[in-house]
Amino acid sequence: MQLLADRIKSDAKHLGKGVIKVDSFMNHQIDPVLMQAVGEEFAKRFSDTNPTRILTAETSGIAPALAAGMFLKIPVVFARKHQPITMAQEPYREVSVSPTHKKEVEFIVSTEYLKSTDRVLIIDDFLASAKTIVALSLMVQKAGAELVGIGAVIEKVYANGRKLIDHLNVPVETLAKVLECKDDQIILG
Repeated sequence: MQLLADRIKSDAKHLGKGVIKVDSFMNHQIDPVLMQAVGEEFAKRFSDTNPTRILTAETSGIAPALAAGMFLKIPVVFARKHQPITMAQEPYREVSVSPTHKKEVEFIVSTEYLKSTDRVLIIDDFLASAKTIVALSLMVQKAGAELVGIGAVIEKVYANGRKLIDHLNVPVETLAKVLECKDDQIILG
């Protein structure tokens, strides 16, 4: 996706140790025009899987997931990091280690919004270690729902996260692939 690749080249920053900062357009400040294009591209790539729901993680996955949901015309559910008092009792819970925050993060999804009849598409901002995506896929499994695809805006190929999700046997689509980071360079493939 050229629009995304151009934006990564112009605005993303390598902070060292493989950490890529994209908060000027995707994580902290969001470019709605770019997210619209991202959503449209995900909708094209996954429309034939006939998803009924998109699942993502709070917070960075929400923008691309919402954009895809708008084009696919399906609900978007995000796994929360804290349980509000309004959430149904006994929600689905999974723990993942956040590479960005370097600590365990618990993800929580209400049983009201993830059902056994759902065909779930997981959308996230990054595919790197794949730990968040694995946690989300386990929630889909706990719900008895069917996982139909996984999409990530940016894949850090060098992190080898794709190997952790290969066994899920669903289409995995990423819109930009970062092959490596050298000094201050982000090398796309």
